[in-house]
Amino acid sequence: MKHAIFAICLLAIVSCKDSKNQEKGLNTDAVEATHEDRNEKASNVYATSWIKEIETNEDGKWEANAETNEGVQKMQNNIKTQSAYTLDAYHKLAEQLNDDKNYVIKNCTMKGAPHDNLHVWLLPLIEKIEALSESKTVEEASKLKQSIVENVNAYSNYFE
Repeated sequence: MKHAIFAICLLAIVSCKDSKNQEKGLNTDAVEATHEDRNEKASNVYATSWIKEIETNEDGKWEANAETNEGVQKMQNNIKTQSAYTLDAYHKLAEQLNDDKNYVIKNCTMKGAPHDNLHVWLLPLIEKIEALSESKTVEEASKLKQSIVENVNAYSNYFE
């Protein structure tokens, strides 16, 4: 533990020293690129391009196993019962949704096209939940929650 604290302090001192040396020659291109990367990543999280990728079953909806349906129902219930107005509350919601998502993944027994299409639906949701857990402002968390709600509610359009 002492070694970890020492390493952190050492990094902080070196970092401060380096930033003082670089103040005169600040690379604004690197700063702008970082902001662009962050903005691009954020817009990808809100994207609904998965809707164009998911296939529908010619006979209607894909049949999902009971545990997958149960996990999605848990997500819907957590979203409905959670009244997030603080960043901590949004992070708690992300934790609950992550547990529900893990339940779906652990208990999924689907195979073939239904399973493949579940992944098309699930992968963006995983990214959204992760982004919610890392959100820095209530405004950002609120937007992410809305995107998650849309994703979770769309499940019933493709699966039964």
